[in-house]
Amino acid sequence: MPQEPIATWVCMLCGYAHYGPEPPDPCPVCGASREAFERQDVKPAPAPSTPAAWRCVICGYVHAGVAPPTECPVCGAAADEFEPHETPTTTQATSLSHPLRLVIVGAGIAGLSAAEAARDTSPDAEIVLIGDETAPPYYRLNLSRYLADEIDPAVLPMRPPAWYAEKRIRIVSGRKVRAIDLEAQAVALADGNREPYDRLVLACGAHPFIPPIPGATLEGATAFRTIEDAERLLRHATPGAPIVCVGGGILGLETAGGLAKRGADVTVLEGFDWLLPRQLDPDSAAMLERHAAGLGIKVRFRAKPAAIDGDRRVRCVRLEDGAEIPAALAVIATGVRANTHLARSAKLAVNQGIVVDDGMTASAPGIYAAGDVAEHQGTLYGLWEPARLQGVVAGINAAGGQATFASVPRANTLKVLGLDLFSVGVAMPEDGSYDVVCGRGEGTSARYVFREGRLAGAVLVGDTTLAAKAAAAVRDRREAAALLLRQPTADAIGRWLRGE
Repeated sequence: MPQEPIATWVCMLCGYAHYGPEPPDPCPVCGASREAFERQDVKPAPAPSTPAAWRCVICGYVHAGVAPPTECPVCGAAADEFEPHETPTTTQATSLSHPLRLVIVGAGIAGLSAAEAARDTSPDAEIVLIGDETAPPYYRLNLSRYLADEIDPAVLPMRPPAWYAEKRIRIVSGRKVRAIDLEAQAVALADGNREPYDRLVLACGAHPFIPPIPGATLEGATAFRTIEDAERLLRHATPGAPIVCVGGGILGLETAGGLAKRGADVTVLEGFDWLLPRQLDPDSAAMLERHAAGLGIKVRFRAKPAAIDGDRRVRCVRLEDGAEIPAALAVIATGVRANTHLARSAKLAVNQGIVVDDGMTASAPGIYAAGDVAEHQGTLYGLWEPARLQGVVAGINAAGGQATFASVPRANTLKVLGLDLFSVGVAMPEDGSYDVVCGRGEGTSARYVFREGRLAGAVLVGDTTLAAKAAAAVRDRREAAALLLRQPTADAIGRWLRGE
């Protein structure tokens, strides 16, 4: 009998994959509505063909065989999303006299994805996952929702404890890796223990960037990246407590939204002229600012901190213009920097991140990198979905398989402020080679950016039902030259995205 398709729903905002007849509502990771999910069915492979290899047109993964796989192991695309690949590829052999020993440094989404993909690729491999936090791998994306009291901490873990035992993945939690010994092929832990490896995946993530602001080390000045940071904020986010968020990016706004929902008196400092300048155009950002104000969040633009003042504890944040903003807490949300110290000490090639090729291979044999620490074609993504995909590719290759990572469009969504907002690709054109189409409704706006007749970016505010289709059109570089000749409205572009 013919094989029934398996319904797989992928959230186009955060990459969460849901299996079942219907998409979830909302997404358990980012809170997106069911409209943000794209169905990617697993279908039976077509009849064998003459090509010896197949390439996934979505992510670039190359599969060796006379027929494509039923599902792309990297992005989940179905068999009909593969095209014949001219250069035959073969599965790599590990060339070991013993089962492969794979060590993964970093227990975030990239590290966990690498471990899972490695196990699927090599059933006999010994896999060790090392994390410096005591908590098991969890959805870092959901910390802001926890801060906002939208979810219970019990739903933060990405996998139940039994899953690791079933997959035979050994977790070493609460341990820091001090050094990589390339010659001995081992990583040295801070507690003096060593973990030997045949292959090594560096998925050690990033750390908060703390600008050289005087007073940034005072008690009450903090970043927000871990469960421990969230618990620290919750201890001080009492009703009416004055809190300043330094940085009006996505993390700063989500932090401000969560603290405001707890009743705190929150002020956001943004050094630019509008919120989210990398993701939004000024008009869309103005809508977001008005929405934030309705939640009780005050925003100050072109605000540059001169110092965080206090004795031993934060008292206020002083701006360069002399203004002083009272603060019981100063949350510094000014971006992150890749954790490259291990790679630098081991003399691996490092720019802003660990330099990797399309196979996520670093500059030393047997070493791979993925996630926030990896720099691919000059890009550090710092986003959930690319980190997951990179982890899958690194895990497959480290375990003896063969996969490649292709560049993906940047997509962002706000999850805490309560305003539906989605941004993918280019928001602000760099020059006159772009076409921009905008539309507005009551409490909504849509902005579409085209280049060379193809959708290059989209910003949706208030109504994000087309988010998944816009992300797919940017990802697939969908042709729209004929549409643009008719000088379409935003509504017409919406119908085009829906295939009407």
